[in-house]
Parts: sequence; C-alpha cells; structure tokens
Amino acid sequence: MNPAPLAQPDPAVVRLEIPARAEWVAVARLAVAAVASRLHFSIDDIEDIKLAIAEACTNAIQHGAADGTIEIVCEATPTDLELTVRDRGRRTPVEALAEERIGEGGRTEELGVFLIRALMDRVEYTSDARDGTQLVMIKRVGG
Repeated sequence: MNPAPLAQPDPAVVRLEIPARAEWVAVARLAVAAVASRLHFSIDDIEDIKLAIAEACTNAIQHGAADGTIEIVCEATPTDLELTVRDRGRRTPVEALAEERIGEGGRTEELGVFLIRALMDRVEYTSDARDGTQLVMIKRVGG
C-alpha cells in the first residue's frame, strides 16, 4: 500500500532578527545568500540579493531602528524569493522613497534605494508611525 502523495509544500520561511548595528549586516547577507542558494539563482543573482539585503539593513540602521533590532523574513518558493526587512524606526515618509525622488539631492540613502530597485524585480515600502517601516523585495528565479 502506497501512501498518498504529499500536498504541495508551503513556501520555506526563514526568520532572522539582528541587532541594528553595522557589524551584523554580514550575518544578514550570509543568511539570505544561504536561502537563495537553495533556489536556482545564478551566482550573479545571489550577489545582487546579498547587496540588496545589505542596503536594506543599512538603511534601517541609518534611520534608527527604535527597538534596536531589524527583522528579516525570507520566503522561498520554487519561482521566487521574497525578502521582508522590518524595523521600528521613525523614517522619512514613504513618498520620499518613491522612484521619482531617487537622485534628488544626492543623498547616500537614495543611492541605496536606487540599488535595491535596480537589483530586485519588485520593491514595496510601507511605513507607519506606530509599526515602523517594512521593505518587501522580490527576486524571481531566472528573472
């Protein structure tokens, strides 16, 4: 008697919480690279993902994660990798991070946002005075 086939597995989810300090960004890069390497990303895509997560964490650090931590959630499916970076810091309104504003004023954080948008397939920011800021980045496999 053969057992019934298992249902399609849920996406693999990895959660990581790091201190909002520059020396911990390397841990985030390594963890995200490990998750991405389980999918069929090219080495170049994995490097892009590592740079995007580093820029996202650096942005969260620069804007002062209020509770001193950054939460990173990696959700891997067969077709894409979704990375969510959350912090509780007060931030410039999300409108200031809009694509049209990139390059105005030449600020360093704008370069980070520009890189994230260039490296990932989809990027969404949400910000709330009570809940902090959330950045969702999606990279499609083979995208």
